Amino acid sequence: MTSPIQTCISEDVKAAMRAREKQRLAALRLISSEFKKVEVDERIELDDVRVLAILDKMTKQRRDSLAQYESAGRADLVAQEQFEIDLIAEYLPAQLGQAELAELVAATIKELGAESMADMGKVMGNLKPRVQGRADMSEVGALVKAGLS
Repeated sequence: MTSPIQTCISEDVKAAMRAREKQRLAALRLISSEFKKVEVDERIELDDVRVLAILDKMTKQRRDSLAQYESAGRADLVAQEQFEIDLIAEYLPAQLGQAELAELVAATIKELGAESMADMGKVMGNLKPRVQGRADMSEVGALVKAGLS
C-alpha cells in the first residue's frame, strides 16, 4: 500500500498532464522519481514518514541551490528552484511556528529528563518523527542546543 501523499502526487501528475502544465509536470515527475529511486534502492514501500523525509531533503537541496543561483545572478534558475520549493511545500504539513517549536523542544527535554549536551542525540531522535516536514531540522537542533546548555 502506498503512502497517501504519494498517491496524491500521482494524481496530480495525471492532472498536470491533462492540463498541459509542463513546468508543474516536470517537477512532480522529479518528486515521483525520487520516491521510486528510494523504493528500488532499499527494496521497501514508502510510508508517510519516509515520504516526508524525502520531501524535506528535496526542499533543503533546492534552498541550497537557490542561494547559489542568487549569488551567481541566475534569475532563470532562481525562479525554477523557487517554483519547485513552493510545489513541494504543497505536500508538506503546515509548518510549526517559532513559539510552538520552542515549546515542543522544551517539553521534550523535560519529558526525557535531558540535562546536558550528551543527551542531544536522544532528544533529537525523539523530536525528529514529531516535527518531520513541519520544521527545519537545523533550527530544531539549534533550539535543542540552547535548551541543553
